[in-house]
Amino acid sequence: MRSRRYGQDVLAEQRPRPGPRQLPQVPAERGLVVEDAAAEFCGAVVFCEKDAVTLEDGHGRRRVFPLSPAPFLLEGKPVRLVRPVPKARPDGHGVTARAPARTASGSIPAPPSRAKVAKASRIYVEGRHDAELVEKIWGDDLRDVGVVVEYLEGIDDLPAIVASFSPEPARRLGVLVDHLVDGSKETRIAAQVRSPHVLIVGHPFIDVWAAVKPSVLGISGWPRVPHGRPWKDGVLAAIGWPPNTAAAWQRILRSVTSFADLEPEFLGRVEELIDFVTAPGSA
Repeated sequence: MRSRRYGQDVLAEQRPRPGPRQLPQVPAERGLVVEDAAAEFCGAVVFCEKDAVTLEDGHGRRRVFPLSPAPFLLEGKPVRLVRPVPKARPDGHGVTARAPARTASGSIPAPPSRAKVAKASRIYVEGRHDAELVEKIWGDDLRDVGVVVEYLEGIDDLPAIVASFSPEPARRLGVLVDHLVDGSKETRIAAQVRSPHVLIVGHPFIDVWAAVKPSVLGISGWPRVPHGRPWKDGVLAAIGWPPNTAAAWQRILRSVTSFADLEPEFLGRVEELIDFVTAPGSA
């Protein structure tokens, strides 16, 4: 018989209660196909940063997700993605060595060295957003060669800025201009500068935002904005983002993780400028 003085189980309060279930940790290796916890986006891992992972679906659309705390679904089961550990490989001498990493521009980073004195040559870009995008992709490369990037805050004063810079063989100036197309104001201003030590190149995009591939942001394309309306304001309204250009740019910049996220017309022009200001005799 059971005593009425005790409850159903006198040891119930002493037994440990189950805590939250620990999810399996899975390295976010490139190519791994997962689904976000809300089951709204499914794609393969293309990039994994310190605290974020970029997925690309079958239509080429990309979205960036935080690595934690939200779980992901792998083959329908919840898991937690973690940064993959760099793989080691044999170096031919019986030991292992890590494969060389790549910078965001796709180049092999130079060995660590002391800070370099900046070259006299410079690269100028049209605005702050341009400078931040160039820094994110080519910053490591530019620091290695000692080239500084500055921004013009608009192109209207370009002739005066070039004259003040006083370009010469060992002091070259490269300039990247937005919307450098036939008949544009930018083209007319650029034509006023004539020097063998100045290279002015441009991309066809009305703003550097559009140099980022739309798929990186999960949109099908950059919308057409009616003439007369500020382009960025029109873009934000069309794609349904809050009307805050500063916040929108930070969202765009975070989504860009390598040169593969940028349009070729922009990539080629920046590489051309770097080659120009680092050519032999320009130091």
